[in-house]
Amino acid sequence: MNKEADLLIIGGGVVGTAIARELAKYKLDITLIEKKSDVGSGVSKANTGLIHAGFNAEASKIKGRLNVEGNKMYDQLKEELKFPFERRGALVVAQDEDDIPRLESILENGKKNGVPDLEIIKGEKLFELEADLNPDSVAALYAPTAAIVCPYELTVALAENAAVNGVEVLLNTAAKSIEVKKDHKVVYTNRGQIKAKVVINAAGLYADEVAKMVGIDDIDITPRKGEYHVYDKKLGSQINHTIFPVPTGVSKGIVVTPTVDGNLLVGPNAQEIDDKTDISTTSQGLENILQGAKKTLPKLSRRGVINQFTGLRPAYKETGDFIIEASDKVDGFINVAGIQSPGLSSAPAIAKMVREILAEILGGLEANKDFNPYRQEVVRFRELSVQEQAKLIKEDPRYGEVICRCEMVTKGEIIDSINRPVGANSVRAVRRRTRAGMGRCQGGFCGPRVVDILVKELGIDHTEVTEDGGDSRILLERAKESLLKEVSE
Repeated sequence: MNKEADLLIIGGGVVGTAIARELAKYKLDITLIEKKSDVGSGVSKANTGLIHAGFNAEASKIKGRLNVEGNKMYDQLKEELKFPFERRGALVVAQDEDDIPRLESILENGKKNGVPDLEIIKGEKLFELEADLNPDSVAALYAPTAAIVCPYELTVALAENAAVNGVEVLLNTAAKSIEVKKDHKVVYTNRGQIKAKVVINAAGLYADEVAKMVGIDDIDITPRKGEYHVYDKKLGSQINHTIFPVPTGVSKGIVVTPTVDGNLLVGPNAQEIDDKTDISTTSQGLENILQGAKKTLPKLSRRGVINQFTGLRPAYKETGDFIIEASDKVDGFINVAGIQSPGLSSAPAIAKMVREILAEILGGLEANKDFNPYRQEVVRFRELSVQEQAKLIKEDPRYGEVICRCEMVTKGEIIDSINRPVGANSVRAVRRRTRAGMGRCQGGFCGPRVVDILVKELGIDHTEVTEDGGDSRILLERAKESLLKEVSE
């Protein structure tokens, strides 16, 4: 590969894809590269999925402003990109009268940030909102504009719409080094080189390493590890809102939240580590999460847990803020780094800010009159009425074959996920798009059938199918061939 572009975005997480979609609104030749086999495979796939109201971030910080701005943009994004999104509201719960001044301080900070409709509620009204709260709860800050979203479905939606509007999305493409020329940069990847006038560094946990490729050595990203419990859908309706304890200086505390898919999610804790690849869970960490959650919801137990996972947040400890700026050391190089929480909430506003920076660098941007903001809607068979399901099956019988029983995912949905723009190319990529394998049995029933569908749709051998790209092959060789080999030896 040897190609040129006006603009190269490094990183296919929610921020990189949001930037790509925003800039597709203008007449630019844009390429986005992602080192993994799918968009949203890093920080964006493993977080709480919250669109924060914006009361926590300091008003003086970039993220304080962008959180609130981004939150407001999600209603329009949902209509255009058709991803699951719900404004459930959030409660920050105090269990001691001594914590009420802290709630009042958070309320005032939220007002400075421009968060609407905040209020502190007490007494019976609190338990009318959440009946299972700890009986010792005395008050809560209520933020009705807080919302929940599926972070990886959002990232896929952004990437699809960007691709439909002309952005070239290159997966399995890692930046190895960057050569700075007078009026452009040459980015050397594992698949060849890309020449670009402007490079946007949205590499998440690795943004500091990409910055170092052009001689910028004052960005230091620290991984902040957080573990989670995922509960079965039968517990998803146990609460109505996202529930926080009163936060500390390091963490918002152990959150308990419903998800847009009907599960209950508990976590995360916060531990600073050195290894950017450490997504292991620990028995101690998971136990601490459960005990922390029980402080606000005593009825929680291990019963109903169907999965655990770990996410990493890219923290910039020096300021605790986002870095979104054109480099003053390298012309045409924009850093978008340190995007930890509330990065998901801020993503569309971050994209707008990057657009403004780019317009200044290029001396203006020309609108792309052919830009289509709408994404072809994804069929979610389980959400259709019986009449709608019957009609769909009549039109396409593949939607009448259920592959994942736990999540009611059909063959038609899986085939569609593979053949859409920036389509699924692994078992987990299918999982992120359709939820096949995310139910109680965690893929025990549907896993082999998903593999068969990938083989047929991608035109590959069974031994080429991966769990999640790279070397994660599921089947190493055919059993019959292996036995014959043993006999011949």
